[in-house]
Amino acid sequence: MLIRMRVANHRSICHEQELSLIATEFDEGTGRRAGLQHKGRDVSLQPALGVFGANASGKSNLLSAFRLMADAVRDSFADWAKTPGVVPREPFKLDSTSREETSLFEVDLTLGREPIRYTYGFELSDERVEAEWLHAYPHGRRNIWFDREADRPESAGGEFVFKGEGFKGERDSLVKLTRPNALFLSVGATLNDPQLSAIHRWFLNDLRLVTPGRNLKSSTNSTRALLARPDRAEIYEQRIVRLLQSADLGVTRLDTDPETGEIRLWHRTPDGGEAPLHFGTEESLGTHAWFAFLGPMLTVLDRGSVLLVDELDSSLHPALAAEVVRAFQDPASNPHNAQVIFTTHDATLLGSAVLDRPLNRDQVWITAKKRSGETELYPLTDAKPRKEENLERGYLRGRYGGVPRVTAGEIVRELSWRETKATA
Repeated sequence: MLIRMRVANHRSICHEQELSLIATEFDEGTGRRAGLQHKGRDVSLQPALGVFGANASGKSNLLSAFRLMADAVRDSFADWAKTPGVVPREPFKLDSTSREETSLFEVDLTLGREPIRYTYGFELSDERVEAEWLHAYPHGRRNIWFDREADRPESAGGEFVFKGEGFKGERDSLVKLTRPNALFLSVGATLNDPQLSAIHRWFLNDLRLVTPGRNLKSSTNSTRALLARPDRAEIYEQRIVRLLQSADLGVTRLDTDPETGEIRLWHRTPDGGEAPLHFGTEESLGTHAWFAFLGPMLTVLDRGSVLLVDELDSSLHPALAAEVVRAFQDPASNPHNAQVIFTTHDATLLGSAVLDRPLNRDQVWITAKKRSGETELYPLTDAKPRKEENLERGYLRGRYGGVPRVTAGEIVRELSWRETKATA
């Protein structure tokens, strides 16, 4: 499970920001035990987090930091060798000094049946990997697998420092093969080091970013792939059909067109029968978006991994978006402790406790753009809302921040003024 993430100097995120999934005293029973302890107490992690904020406040940039980490872990060994420097870095642009500062990315996560916490991170400049580290915490004690600092003098151990016996890999040979603009984790996983490969696989297989309403082709292919699995195709077909039916899209069943090999969705007809619609040209955007979303969602729920959703409300009705959140909240539908982190403008997901809101106070984070243009990230619980408080009303009224500073009628007045000037 994902515990937290830190990021700095990435797109609109200038100074270090942290997103935490650790349940706090505001938890209302949704937190899942993570098999970890802190100061003698069990640690619980939230299965769902919603990130709210105004347009251009940095919500998507937070998720893009996860994507950059995954891309760097996957590509730095092979692809970054093709060009000098670090390919994907995007430092904060509104302050010229940020180009000279490093970009920071770090995650804390748990792996294994008897969960062990790991901290992995790195810092990038335009030219190279300035720092990289991987620490494990078996039995709650920190074990430094490696610490890397590009400018560390030889008298202090050189660029790479390994402490203890935690990391058992071929240290010297892996260090020798690690270029200044490649991650040591990528090198080790490429050369099949079993310990580094486990962390590497988490980034590649257990961290998935989707955007409903966009990139529909790749997401649709994910759903198609489940329907084509030789070992479980029939089971997935039943699950996907039930989920299509529950969305009230009029779908009765699905099959494959015998002539084209394309998936067909069958719909109810007024006479009580059913008829197929051409998937590519006749199905609605909403049907496409929900069908495309089912593949990633089911895959993550089955694997117990992490789903990142940019704009959950994009092409998904608020009722469907709420059901997605509830699917991750409920242990019956999420027995493997999968997690979802999503950005949204849909304040109905906040609602009130009386109206059975899908998110509780401990699962809401806010992004706000400061006057300097940089993103600030903070939990809604900073405002210490009461359990019975209507979070939707409080959010829309600006009690927690993260809403546009636009007064009622301001856009109308601006348009009217320009129209008056044009006709004067």
